[in-house]
Amino acid sequence: MTRLPRVTAKILLRALRKAGFEVIRVRGSHHYMKHADGRLTVVPVHAGEVLGPGLLRDILRDVEMTVEQFSEFL
Repeated sequence: MTRLPRVTAKILLRALRKAGFEVIRVRGSHHYMKHADGRLTVVPVHAGEVLGPGLLRDILRDVEMTVEQFSEFL
């Protein structure tokens, strides 16, 4: 099992865009992202803060992506 990378929300948004997701709306600090096949997730964006490992794992579960697949988009 690959170790989770420590990333900020900005880096996560960039990686998800490379994976085919687009921001469908922003409400406060939460960016709602959707893929053409229907996968959906919410990314809380707080400047300079690193996402916690539990939150990152939950987001990867939402987008049905493994840590290895996610690392390819970084």
